[in-house]
Amino acid sequence: MEEGINRRKTEHIQLCLTENVEGVNKSTGLEGISFIHNALPEIHFDDIQINTTFLNKSLQAPFLVSSMTGGSELAAKINQNLALAAEEKGWAVALGSTRALLESDAHQASFLIRQQAPTVPLIANLGAVQLNYGYGAEEAQRIVDRTEADSLVLHFNSLQEAVQDGGDLNFADLLPKVEEICSKLTVPVGAKEVGFGIDGFVAEQLYNAGIAYIDVAGAGGTSWSQVEKLRSQDPLRKAAAEAFNNWGLPTKDCIVSVRNKLPKVPLVASGGMKTGVDAAKAITIGADVIGFARQLLQAATESAEAVITTMEQIELELKMAMFGIGVTSLEALQQTRRVSIMGNSLLEES
Repeated sequence: MEEGINRRKTEHIQLCLTENVEGVNKSTGLEGISFIHNALPEIHFDDIQINTTFLNKSLQAPFLVSSMTGGSELAAKINQNLALAAEEKGWAVALGSTRALLESDAHQASFLIRQQAPTVPLIANLGAVQLNYGYGAEEAQRIVDRTEADSLVLHFNSLQEAVQDGGDLNFADLLPKVEEICSKLTVPVGAKEVGFGIDGFVAEQLYNAGIAYIDVAGAGGTSWSQVEKLRSQDPLRKAAAEAFNNWGLPTKDCIVSVRNKLPKVPLVASGGMKTGVDAAKAITIGADVIGFARQLLQAATESAEAVITTMEQIELELKMAMFGIGVTSLEALQQTRRVSIMGNSLLEES
């Protein structure tokens, strides 16, 4: 069991670092959003503030290190570097799937990163499908306690499991089990996809079951059907995966759909986020926190300092976008009309 987990997690990392694992002809949709430059911003750049709160903790920026990995020696190095950087920059940080934490004694350090990130929001992570394979509130609470997490996020990855050799395929009747987890855990429970997106209708079902926040994890970045295709030893499954190389809901569409259905739910936008300008666009259409994953991965294999440099660039890009339209707060960015969506200028409509 330990060897299998280690090998799979290491292969996931290596493929994401070295192969083209993005969907084919699939984007986040954010390229359809553009800002209307303000030549007279009437603000001082130094007055721009990007701090916020998430999970009842302060963030210095509206950013989350999205769930990526855990359960291998390489993952330990990556997660520790990410945690150190997140603590330094005041970002939230999420772990990869923590099932291995309970099923294997190996590589515990890849999940136990609270010492490196003592004050920022820390999110543990479990595949929702495991609720049909023997996991329940007791196991979920053990994960939270072991990691000292502020929240548990359940990830919904049906298509990844369908492509993965030996994947867990019983996604039947999960919603009542999700509701039980939400009612029994001592921390808020969130829900996320893994790169194919959550729409407003599904988000509403999850929210009504007790889910506290939604991470849309839309299409436009890493496609886990493509990652698993590259890993697969099953020729039939490998060939079938090709039909899904452009599967998924673009991140932009997910944000809009969820926000329309749930105007007040805390909303994390992840899936193909690369720059602070992407983050600014997502915030204008309803996102509260922006998740970055593969954009940080290469730096995380090097050092915490390399991750910090990448984070600082993303933060600067967000501030520069805000300066370009003349807003000094995230609230003002959410409400700006200096934005054009698919060629329709909100400024001209005002």
